[in-house]
Amino acid sequence: MAEYGAFARDEDDGQRGKRQAALGANKGDGTIMMQFDHEKLDVYKAELEFVTWAAELLAKASGKRGLRVAEFCDQLDRASLSALLNTAEGNGKRQRPARAKFFDDARGSATECAACLDALVAEEACGAERIRPGKQILIRIVSMLSRLVAKFEGGS
Repeated sequence: MAEYGAFARDEDDGQRGKRQAALGANKGDGTIMMQFDHEKLDVYKAELEFVTWAAELLAKASGKRGLRVAEFCDQLDRASLSALLNTAEGNGKRQRPARAKFFDDARGSATECAACLDALVAEEACGAERIRPGKQILIRIVSMLSRLVAKFEGGS
């Protein structure tokens, strides 16, 4: 019998390991941690890294005076989340053109994040050295998204 819920199947360890690998990551204690496909993408992981990095920056920069600084912080927060969400949604699409569109939107949002960082420096809310790590993450993100767009636009 197959393994569904409480039912067990007689199979050797090799077959069980292959099936578990196909279903998700084995946590080491015999239980399986299921993952969505987008959670396996390197670009998605980099976007999560950027969202975390940006949250720390925003906590400090949002305390600076000025309406424009607050607007840039808000836009950076929204754009970083938009990149993450578009990547996840795009990876769930089945049609290649739809996937390319969502990855392209995510790339646009990541580029927008870079512009927001530049604006924060221009408004003297933070220094150029402070945003450098974030820009490096964004360069990786945009590069990966560009390759995904090309892959799904070109039909290859």
